[in-house]
Amino acid sequence: MMPAHMIRSVRDDEYSGPLEDLWWDAVTRRDPGFDKTFCFGVKTTGIYCRSSCPARHAKRDNVIFFRSRQDAEAAGFRPCKRCKPDQPSTHDQYIKKVAEACRLIEASETIPTLAELADAAGVSAFHFHRVFRAVTGVTPKAYAEAHRQKRLRDEMKESNTVMGAIFGAGFNSSGRFYENSDAVLGMTPSDFRAGGADIKMRFAIGQCSLGSVLVAASEKGITAIFLGDDPEVLVHDLEERFPRATLIGGDPDFETIVARVVALVEVPEAGLDLPLDVRGTAFQHRVWQALREIPAGTTASYSEIAERLGMPNAVRAVAGACAANKIAVAIPCHRVVRNDGSLSGYRWGVERKRALLAREDESSS
Repeated sequence: MMPAHMIRSVRDDEYSGPLEDLWWDAVTRRDPGFDKTFCFGVKTTGIYCRSSCPARHAKRDNVIFFRSRQDAEAAGFRPCKRCKPDQPSTHDQYIKKVAEACRLIEASETIPTLAELADAAGVSAFHFHRVFRAVTGVTPKAYAEAHRQKRLRDEMKESNTVMGAIFGAGFNSSGRFYENSDAVLGMTPSDFRAGGADIKMRFAIGQCSLGSVLVAASEKGITAIFLGDDPEVLVHDLEERFPRATLIGGDPDFETIVARVVALVEVPEAGLDLPLDVRGTAFQHRVWQALREIPAGTTASYSEIAERLGMPNAVRAVAGACAANKIAVAIPCHRVVRNDGSLSGYRWGVERKRALLAREDESSS
């Protein structure tokens, strides 16, 4: 029999053994991941169930599998009253409630309270908070704050005044917004509306064994480390991010910093003792910090990162945070792999990811 962790990640068309063995193993583990793949009937009772049914297991000889509930009912089986396979699963119901809550948050002028969201979902506040976090990877408050920040950025681009944008985004007072404006925008509101005008960002491009390296920094620290083949493309990416910022190149002092970044790319385990100016949501910052704690020469899966954050169901959110990382190597998203150890996508190319991991593996051995 296949180990449980391998069965959980395999699809029917990828499994080379008897399909019914795979399904029976899912039944014995009450695995909800197979609820939409098949259902099973018990000959002695005439009842059919989901793979995750909590009822006592029948004998294997008395179990027959079906691709759908329609097939089971056509064969004369009736739905189980415990797992209710003819109705949406509990997981699907949770996803629907969370999706409705997200729409409510997005449509509200002010952030709804946890009690209001839970009441709309028809569950207790404690239960709603736990379900929302399990489905999205963040708390309702964090989701609402992230959405409001997005609205603010959009309002800043459309509104004629900063004050109008602040209130249009749902902030009750300008004072409350200005307390955290740097965290929300990465610069003052006026500078953000101006596309980064009057913000000085030094940048330079170096060369390493993986191609070109662009390094950019504000007064607070490094804002970007891009890897690529074409220096002009890297500069264009930076210009798109800050279209009206004052980009300063050719600074001899800054080229020293670029040299340190190049050294980091060549010897990642050496680390980078420079301040970073990274902007993101609270959840993204937690993921990025977890990435920095992965030792050079080792890897972790998206699932393992989610487990370390105490959010085992936030695997997709973890993958999204890795994809949003703009600080190559210093925030080592290249050390995150799929559950089976294979390489997943990488913002700067899978081949660069493979090269970085091979280099670290050689240095640690």
